[in-house]
Amino acid sequence: MTVVHLTKSTIVSSSYARHLLANPQEQQAQGAAPCSSVAKTAKDGSNDCPKISQGITIPQLKDYCGEFDADIKNKLATLTISREAYSNALENREVYLKHPPVFSNKLEIDAPITDQKSSGRCWIFAGLNMLRQRMMKEYNLEDLELSQPFIFFYDKLEKSNWFLENVLNTLDEDLDGRVVQYLLKDPVGDGGQWDMFVALIEKYGVVPKEAYPETHHTSSSGQMDGLVTTKLREYAKTMRAAHAKGKSVEEVRGLKGQMLKEIHRIMSVSLGQPPKKLNWAFYNKDKKFHEFRDITPLQFYKDHVKQDCKNLVSLINDPRNGYMKKYTVKYLGNVHGAEQVHYINLSVDHIKEYAASVIKSGRPVWFGCDVGKFHSRNKGMMDPELIDYKAAFDFDFGMTKAERLQYGESMMTHAMVLTGVHIEDDKTVRWRIENSWGDSYGNKGYLTMTDKWFDEFVYQIVLEKSDLPKEVLDVLDQEAVVLPPWDPMGALAK
Repeated sequence: MTVVHLTKSTIVSSSYARHLLANPQEQQAQGAAPCSSVAKTAKDGSNDCPKISQGITIPQLKDYCGEFDADIKNKLATLTISREAYSNALENREVYLKHPPVFSNKLEIDAPITDQKSSGRCWIFAGLNMLRQRMMKEYNLEDLELSQPFIFFYDKLEKSNWFLENVLNTLDEDLDGRVVQYLLKDPVGDGGQWDMFVALIEKYGVVPKEAYPETHHTSSSGQMDGLVTTKLREYAKTMRAAHAKGKSVEEVRGLKGQMLKEIHRIMSVSLGQPPKKLNWAFYNKDKKFHEFRDITPLQFYKDHVKQDCKNLVSLINDPRNGYMKKYTVKYLGNVHGAEQVHYINLSVDHIKEYAASVIKSGRPVWFGCDVGKFHSRNKGMMDPELIDYKAAFDFDFGMTKAERLQYGESMMTHAMVLTGVHIEDDKTVRWRIENSWGDSYGNKGYLTMTDKWFDEFVYQIVLEKSDLPKEVLDVLDQEAVVLPPWDPMGALAK
């Protein structure tokens, strides 16, 4: 990129500046004031020239075209790249040859790949996929899938209540203000955070997939989400109007019961009512039959999943903010009265160290990342050099991880499970990922993520407290720094 510094002694060499400064008559025709020199000093000492056009000038555009046509490589790039996606046309073969899907440390169990289809339930899929590993090992199972629709049903209902409580908490805020408009934008999105997942399973439990399977509206959630959102915005209008007429907050809260009854009806009609009790019957790998009858979802969670999810901690790598501090995001959550969503911010090197240690011990790791960056769906590969933009466009990217977060270029968009790591000379090189996009994607549903990609685009992992040193756990005793509702550390919940 050519940088133009306009000072009294500047000699301008860029094509853009040449068109803006070299021809005063053309500048005047485009609406810019003529100037006899690059910089003109007024009597008061201030510079009032050159005046640069606010628009794109025709001579400027002509010069762009001339420079483009003069380089034969641009014609070759156009013939190649205009026909297909960048991720295919610019795929860097050297990257995936250097990182084959082979790992020095891999979980013993390869559970069947799941498919979230046309929904944003990745955080639920990742959470349940992590939980089933221990169950499959204990019960010697070839196959097991836990019901994502079961969690999804209660998440929508709880998020509706969470939204209405936030409406109550902001009744005196300006309707056109940023906070209220943010809350109205997407009140029941499919996304969520680890602590939100824990809140749901601690309250409602877990069931196997056969006890509460997919429906059209779990696999393709857009229509149902739109209907619930329409009703919730209508309820928000009703509540604010009642408050404006003099009703107290508690009086307005009294309207919630009927509102939530309607949301429950939408969910029950669209998904079916979740089971209150179930029977779990299966054959293990040795073809032996087992059955557990008349158990509640909470019993299934506590007696068969056997994972104390309250004992797990979210770690983030957010280089905008100070490390070894506790953070939360305002208005982020789903279950009223549950523990607040919170994170411990650590360096990426520490996060990788702890994650690798857990995988080497034979356990999976839930994590959140910006999945769309430098990602090949065909190869199942993620690496910052995987798509060679410089070869086609002759530029590099100049933002740091912190700057991408600050300028809206990156955020947490997807949750998956780490199931392997490759280590060479005591250094992590690449990671194996279990995704939830079906087994036709990537390497039979699995991804390879290089260590460089981890550094740049992984933002969160979840580990047991016993996996962390005391000085990290002590951070949990701090008062959390509250990030604004629209902060990218809360983006996975949208």
